[in-house]
Amino acid sequence: MTTAPGRRSSTFTRLLRHGFTDPSAAERFLDAPAIAAVRADPLLLDALGATADPDLALRGLVRLAEAHGETGEGAEGSALRVFLDTLVTAKPLRDRLLGVLGASEALGDHLARHPEDWRVLATYESADLHPGVTEFEQGLADAADPIALRVAYRRCLLAIAARDVCGTTDVAETAAELADLATATLRAALAIARAAAPEDAAACRLAVIAMGKCGGHELNYVSDVDVIFVGDVPEDTPDADETTAVRAATRLASHLMRICSETTVEGAIWPVDANLRPEGRNGPLVRTLTSHLAYYERWAKTWEFQALLKARPVAGDVALGAAYQEAVTPLVWQAAERDHFVPDVQEMRRRVVDNIPAGQAEREIKLGPGGLRDVEFAVQLLQLVHGRSDASLHSGTTLDALRALAAGGYVGRTDAAQLDEAYRFLRTVEHRIQLYRLRRTHLMPEDDADLRRIARSIGLRTDPVAALVKEWKRHTSVVRRLHEKLFYRPLLDAVAQLAPGETRLSAKAAGQRLEALGYADPVAALRHLEALSSGVSRKAAIQRTLLPVLLGWFADSADPDAGLLGFRKVSDALGKTPWYLRLLRDEGAAAENLARVLSAGRLAPDLLLRAPEAVALLGAPQGLDPRGREGLEQEIVAAVGRADTAEGGVAAARGVRRRELFRTAAADIVGSYGTEESPAEGDHGALVDRVGRSLTDLNAATLAGALRAAVRERWGDTLPTRFAVIGMGRFGGHELAYGSDADVLFVHEPWEGVDEHEAAVAASTVVTEMRRLLQVPTADPPLLIDPDLRPEGKSGPIVRTLASYAAYYRRWSLVWESQALLRAAPMAGDPGLGGRFIELIDPLRYPAGGLSEDDVREIRRLKARMETERLPRGTDPNLHTKLGRGGLTDVEWTVQLVQMQHAHALPELRTTSTRTALAVARDAGLIPPEAAATLDEAWVLATRVRNGTMLVRGRPSDTFPSESRELAAVGRYLGYGPGRVGEMLDDYRRATRRARTVMEEIFYGYDTP
Repeated sequence: MTTAPGRRSSTFTRLLRHGFTDPSAAERFLDAPAIAAVRADPLLLDALGATADPDLALRGLVRLAEAHGETGEGAEGSALRVFLDTLVTAKPLRDRLLGVLGASEALGDHLARHPEDWRVLATYESADLHPGVTEFEQGLADAADPIALRVAYRRCLLAIAARDVCGTTDVAETAAELADLATATLRAALAIARAAAPEDAAACRLAVIAMGKCGGHELNYVSDVDVIFVGDVPEDTPDADETTAVRAATRLASHLMRICSETTVEGAIWPVDANLRPEGRNGPLVRTLTSHLAYYERWAKTWEFQALLKARPVAGDVALGAAYQEAVTPLVWQAAERDHFVPDVQEMRRRVVDNIPAGQAEREIKLGPGGLRDVEFAVQLLQLVHGRSDASLHSGTTLDALRALAAGGYVGRTDAAQLDEAYRFLRTVEHRIQLYRLRRTHLMPEDDADLRRIARSIGLRTDPVAALVKEWKRHTSVVRRLHEKLFYRPLLDAVAQLAPGETRLSAKAAGQRLEALGYADPVAALRHLEALSSGVSRKAAIQRTLLPVLLGWFADSADPDAGLLGFRKVSDALGKTPWYLRLLRDEGAAAENLARVLSAGRLAPDLLLRAPEAVALLGAPQGLDPRGREGLEQEIVAAVGRADTAEGGVAAARGVRRRELFRTAAADIVGSYGTEESPAEGDHGALVDRVGRSLTDLNAATLAGALRAAVRERWGDTLPTRFAVIGMGRFGGHELAYGSDADVLFVHEPWEGVDEHEAAVAASTVVTEMRRLLQVPTADPPLLIDPDLRPEGKSGPIVRTLASYAAYYRRWSLVWESQALLRAAPMAGDPGLGGRFIELIDPLRYPAGGLSEDDVREIRRLKARMETERLPRGTDPNLHTKLGRGGLTDVEWTVQLVQMQHAHALPELRTTSTRTALAVARDAGLIPPEAAATLDEAWVLATRVRNGTMLVRGRPSDTFPSESRELAAVGRYLGYGPGRVGEMLDDYRRATRRARTVMEEIFYGYDTP
């Protein structure tokens, strides 16, 4: 049909107004001969404009009409006239058909292949008619082979989709109809399989148990249908061979799965997934009921009982299916009493999140943050916890269970209503996405045309793409906000008792929930919650807002009880301070940072509780960034200068050190655990380096302050002798751990004209006073000074002149002392004297020409002796971080041997840092890159274990903790989730075993030049 230009413009405008996005193509389709009889009917254009995608609906209509025949003559023409007449005269049919064609390209394809199937949409005239399993069985009754079953299934699906897109059914009813259709289809497929193998059918009983969304009566348009198969001997021959019966049942089950899953020209129905069976895909496809029960009672994991919550017999032998359900149901509701229930549940959720492919999390409707799985997981966990004592919660349907939880007071009614709304929206969007091409997906499309179709299908017609994205983000935000609150808000309501008329958790139910979430002492936890949240004060109101989220963060740690107790103590100390609760409420990261710090172990909370005002660091911009030595030294020396006595000055210095220790520990914990706003830092070496530098700078500044206080107390501004503190060991290497002492040497040099004896007495007095002041018992942690690496060890003078050091090293020094000097660096006192000391020792630690064969032999002998004599008795050598195989000393001695051999010729090796020297040796070709990476990995890991153990226990140790909760906490610090302690220990052994192999090749097999 040719259109005049003016009319063409008018038609374009009309098509655009009715929602068409491609008016040119739409005009061509409207000119199709097959619909010539109805193209002028204004009702048709209005009906097309009401669909989700008018362009798609029109294309599908033309294809359907053409499938009836274009001539208008004979039987085909008669069929076309009947179809078009009905389309124009029957509004319910018109709305249903065009609604489906505008929402589903796949169902449009089906109608093009089977044009008479439009009639199924004319048979459901009543909006109240919602078919169940019986009606769907009738619809599939004539399907005698797999192809016919696929066609019949799509025909039934067509009717479900029509009721869905027209709003006759809501999303829950649609999901239930899809589950009922799946039930009828499984029965029909089993009937076909039995008819194909009557001998197998006679030799066994087979029950099909629906799991997952099918079992829960909440199926998607396109989803795997999860099942479990139960087999047995026929009832009339109870003495028949059980093995034979199971084999026959297995053949029937396999055939059923192929019928549903195989793809033909009619497509597949859906995959049948039996991997939820005992032992998963490694287990037999069919088991007897007795075999199922034996597995569940002995081997099953928590997630398997969670899955059984939705188990429902749907096909096959009715009595066998009922017996299965009756037998497993009690096991489901006892799951919360099992050992490891809490870490299992935490690990299940974490595994779901971790398995989302990179780049898809933000588009995931099901598995992403605030997605469907968050709702389902939360509801199922609460069912498992409280369903053992409340049968009203025994529903496999998410929304029904959510309503029951709200009615029983296990979830707040307002929270439940908001969650219900969000879940319905997300499921509706998921349905519309899948309906388009009948493909299994849970990703929000990126194409605007797809987003527009989805938006229009759920009633968003004004700026549909923007409106859809806005609604989606709003609902996922609601789910994310309520996900943790869902668990903890009722606990606060139970103790605060502020909302009259609201059903509350009983004390027993509250205790059960806390236990299930990882709290070892629920009675104490409830007591803390009551103290924090009861009353009508502003403080209590803010606490009730904060606590639901904080409790979730505590529960995510290895010691929730300690986190909650610590929070109560901090709140008791700062609760009347106006900025404290405001900080936690308003500064996004502060509350989560505090929760992580309080529940990560003893060290950081102990430091914080001695001066709770340090909590402000957790919310300040750059509050956890390390401070440099210069700034720290200025603050400490200034504090010492303001004090009246040496004791007061060093007390002030130690107070600064305590605060900075907390800053360093908190930054380490937050960097290791991560937060919602800032994921865990992946570069563990950078974390270790930051901690080492921060602690070194802090101890150096503290020593400078103590030196200043000791000198000023007796001599005023000037000591009779120049004085310097030289850092040794990990201190000199800027590699301190939380539990490290400060290894030092003290050196002095009398001023011109000062008597040497007077200078020596003054220097010795200063050293004694510094050590005393830094170890005086106070609320602040002491700084232990260890001078045992000095010449002659404990037998030698604690402080020497530079000339005395020179004389000793020239005459008596041993190779091990030269090795120890590799990490010597000035830390406090006179910088000129410190520099001259370094000039003195450089020829010793970087010997010209490298080491002699005797020196290499002596270093190796000392290392071997250390391994046999210094390892504590009864210690596992594979797990001792310092002296164990592949531990710190193995790596450090290997690197130091390379330094002493080559630093005379390679100045870049003249560093006190183990990792820096290792990197230089690698780049210079002295250590192969792979070997260097192995050594570095082991050194960083061993250092992190020592740091983690100190953070958790509050006292230093070179081995993993033996107490299970402390060991789990170290695991969390290292990045291992609940229940993965064994994996952590295996990884440590593996890393250090490789490092030991490298060490033996390089250190003991080193060829001298």
